[in-house]
Amino acid sequence: ESEKEDFYVRYYVGHKGKFGHEFLEFEFRPDGRLRYANNSNYKSDILIRKEVYVGDIILDELKRMIRESEIMKENDSDWPDPDRIGKQELEIVLADEHISFVTSKFGSTLDVQKSKDPEGLKVFHYLLQDLKCLVFSLISLHFRIKPVSQRRRNNYFKIIIQEILSSSQ
Repeated sequence: ESEKEDFYVRYYVGHKGKFGHEFLEFEFRPDGRLRYANNSNYKSDILIRKEVYVGDIILDELKRMIRESEIMKENDSDWPDPDRIGKQELEIVLADEHISFVTSKFGSTLDVQKSKDPEGLKVFHYLLQDLKCLVFSLISLHFRIKPVSQRRRNNYFKIIIQEILSSSQ
């Protein structure tokens, strides 16, 4: 599938509180660059920034996840506005489609169910669970203390993708 089409994904979740601006953000660029940032000042934690390039197999999997979720059909007009608890942003460019969502942070599927648009928010919530799982797996795999050989890393990626595929069915 690895067609060269416009593709971009950015996710941000954060808030400003007694520990300052705390957030998690990641972005996939069309050239395969994955940028990750996590800032928490809790107990004097510091900003973590990581950057890695992923191959076409990962980009194709991302595109598949996005298409199958049908998030591009959603509209955030009935979703909760960002509040003092925080906000989430998701921006996706996929071929000739471009969407951008902004909503409040929510802690559980119960928050999703109580909203004005539980079906749309459910699509958003589950896609984000999958995207975060993929990003955390890629980042933790790439930045292990003991480096993993390229061949073993490719096998891990295949396992990760198989896990995602089986969990989304």
